[in-house]
Amino acid sequence: MNKFNNSAGYSQRQLRVAELVKKNVGEILIRGEAKITEFDSKLITVTEVRMTPDLKSARIYIIPLGGNDMKKAVSALTASAHLVRKALSKRLDTKFLPRLNFVEDNSFEYAEKIEKIIRLNKEDEKKKRYN
Repeated sequence: MNKFNNSAGYSQRQLRVAELVKKNVGEILIRGEAKITEFDSKLITVTEVRMTPDLKSARIYIIPLGGNDMKKAVSALTASAHLVRKALSKRLDTKFLPRLNFVEDNSFEYAEKIEKIIRLNKEDEKKKRYN
């Protein structure tokens, strides 16, 4: 069973902590508090954070501005996760500071693909009606 995917859904506490982590990691990246040298962290958007049920690990979904260099951004943030975590420790007052796992967010690409399929289906229906 995937430790990030609970069949019963996420608890209120998981959601609340995830929002705190999302807000604070976003601010850390915008303000450059983590001192990441590989790329400009101001160009990263944190789209979602999912917490494990024990709140000890966070999966952070990111997307760079324009969607370019996704792999480079994820690898640079993964390499600098300890710096982001250190900056996060000064902002969060939780029992455990979660481990940070950065993941590329493909939800926009997926949504675009679904929209394209829906558009094609609508066009096919229009053609069938008028023929």
